[in-house]
Amino acid sequence: MNFYGKNEDAVDFGGEMDYSGHQWFQEPPPRPEPQPVAPPVEHYAPGSDVIARNDDFIFALRAATNVLYGRFKQYGQLGVLAWCSEFGEMIDSLKELGFQGNMFITTRTQALRTCEEILRLKLDIKMQIILMYLSSQVARLRRFLDGERMWDDYPAPEFPLDYRTYGS
Repeated sequence: MNFYGKNEDAVDFGGEMDYSGHQWFQEPPPRPEPQPVAPPVEHYAPGSDVIARNDDFIFALRAATNVLYGRFKQYGQLGVLAWCSEFGEMIDSLKELGFQGNMFITTRTQALRTCEEILRLKLDIKMQIILMYLSSQVARLRRFLDGERMWDDYPAPEFPLDYRTYGS
């Protein structure tokens, strides 16, 4: 038995159907209502604890530069090293606040301003590792707050180029 794509049992009576009285496309199908692209955004109303945390961070960030300078005057370079450790803890707390979605724009703005003020301080830091640690803490906070921007205000480390001249 050979199949050629057409059933041999089909009967074709010939002739065409008469559609002369039929009216085509008089009533178009109903169009579906357009769906909103995104669900409506609910208005965010922070709680009093979130407001208080942001206020505390703004206060701490405003004082950070003065505290750093005071530690440098009191303890020298080691005071800067200790302050960097405390600043690192504050950065971790700020990151946690941001990841929770509770950081205010004013807190972010103050944190970026504090970073600029810290780097503008005229601290006579001879131990380059402490200077690099301070710069890395500032860079870590800046990367979190504004990862797209590139800053060029970091102090340049001053390593001796010739190791033989360092000891004399």
